[in-house]
Amino acid sequence: MSERPLSYEEVVAAFRWQVPERFNIGVDVCDRWAEIDPNRTALIDISEGHPTRTVSFGDLRDYSNRLANVLAQTGIVRGDRVAILLPQRWETAAAHIAAYNLGAIAVPLSTLFGPDALKARLEDSGCRAAVTDQAGLGVLTKLRGRLPTLIHCFVLDGDGPGAADLDRLCAGASGTFEPVATRADDPAMIIYTSGTTGPPKGAVHGHRVLLGHLPGMEMAFDLFPQAGDRMWSPADWAWIGGLLVVLLPALHHGVAVIARRGGPMSGAALFDFLSKHAIRNALLPPAALRLMRMAENPEKYRALSLRSVTAGGESLTPDLFHWAERALGVTVNESYGQTECNLIVAGCDALGTAQPGWMGRATPGHAVAIIDDHGRELGAGRVGAIAVSRSDPGMFLGYWQNAKDTDEKFVGAWMTTGDIGIREKDGRIRFLGRADDIIISAGHRIGPGEIEICLATHPAVAQAAVIGFPDPLRGQAIKAFVVLKGGETPNDATAKSLMAHVRSRLARHLCPRTIVFVDALPMTETGKVQRRKLRGRAD
Repeated sequence: MSERPLSYEEVVAAFRWQVPERFNIGVDVCDRWAEIDPNRTALIDISEGHPTRTVSFGDLRDYSNRLANVLAQTGIVRGDRVAILLPQRWETAAAHIAAYNLGAIAVPLSTLFGPDALKARLEDSGCRAAVTDQAGLGVLTKLRGRLPTLIHCFVLDGDGPGAADLDRLCAGASGTFEPVATRADDPAMIIYTSGTTGPPKGAVHGHRVLLGHLPGMEMAFDLFPQAGDRMWSPADWAWIGGLLVVLLPALHHGVAVIARRGGPMSGAALFDFLSKHAIRNALLPPAALRLMRMAENPEKYRALSLRSVTAGGESLTPDLFHWAERALGVTVNESYGQTECNLIVAGCDALGTAQPGWMGRATPGHAVAIIDDHGRELGAGRVGAIAVSRSDPGMFLGYWQNAKDTDEKFVGAWMTTGDIGIREKDGRIRFLGRADDIIISAGHRIGPGEIEICLATHPAVAQAAVIGFPDPLRGQAIKAFVVLKGGETPNDATAKSLMAHVRSRLARHLCPRTIVFVDALPMTETGKVQRRKLRGRAD
């Protein structure tokens, strides 16, 4: 998207995919820029309790090369999986680049995950190495005995039990590394889904996934990049939004990315951070916008430098859309996609396609359709499944070691998203609902299966079912219906124990806000929980 036509139609008509046979994400987002201008700013690390650090592309190449050499010296080879359990910090980007340049497969993992959630993903992917910090090491140390494939653990900010001091090792390693000449279709990363229908599945993406994201990212951020752009999002870089909508595409364009680690932010703190650091481009999930709307006197932050804002993960309500337009001084562009194929639909205020109530239009190069159950395209105004062409460059390669679920994701020439929508004659697409039971809470796409499995491991629980219910701040909150074992008491103490169980074993954002004790769950004749009936209850 090097040209800047004046209309959406001209942008789409002018666009052509350019996916080379050989392509490596690490070389593209770091080494290329380090050759052009090693002093160019890549990241600005602004973290609570730590001095601000500006990292150039030259710095990033030097550290990622050293880290790649450390990994290679310990036996990590092409195709091995490397877990990256880190918050937003500049070394997180370096760890990704090192893995890509080595030809290894990065497995980003959220620091929100508890031991059970981490174990499931590490075990499934068979990671041989992990790069983490002291907080992550505390969780991994308890799991090492149950993860026979996890041989090496490298930790930042000092050493620890069973882990090597990464900074010390990198200081002694060479700053020169010859990247592997990967093909565009070679695996680069495994990003785990939310576990909508059972355990989370590992979506394997090739190196071309970055190229597949660029047209959507450029459109969602109002014809990105432009002079003076500076990128940030509160979204974790372990999720596809933080990693492939913000971090890697911005580095591809040589635009500086802000890294921030620290606790949750209030609405006022979000305003203050955006203003203080002169952020020009931001991915702000609707949950973050709702927090900002709760801040007192937002008009005092009129010094915002924002040029473009996009939101994803759930639909913006018209009132939130218009509030954000007034409070932020820019129109929020919605964007849409999935872990398996992301940023396929977006609004773009610069092209006049951002409208409240609509996700936007198909981003350049992406074929998006509304189809029926047989994979046939439906005409304008007809409700059906939102689908994307299976030949899309941003398409995942498949689920990790799971051919059955991979095959079931496709119908004919289309990958089905599991979401229901409608398309107008002008190409606008409206999201109407979800074909599955996914929950959107504070920007997180949450599947009930993982939470239900965790609840079932509590000694007091016989059965559990999880749904989402409307919440004014989060969009949706998690509600669990629980059948207790005989002799257990359904009281507040038991509910608190169940919440603590999920919070400690999975993650805080996966913890039910409400526990409803029931004598039995509504079931189909084949033994499946009827969540529709649970959503209709008044509990």
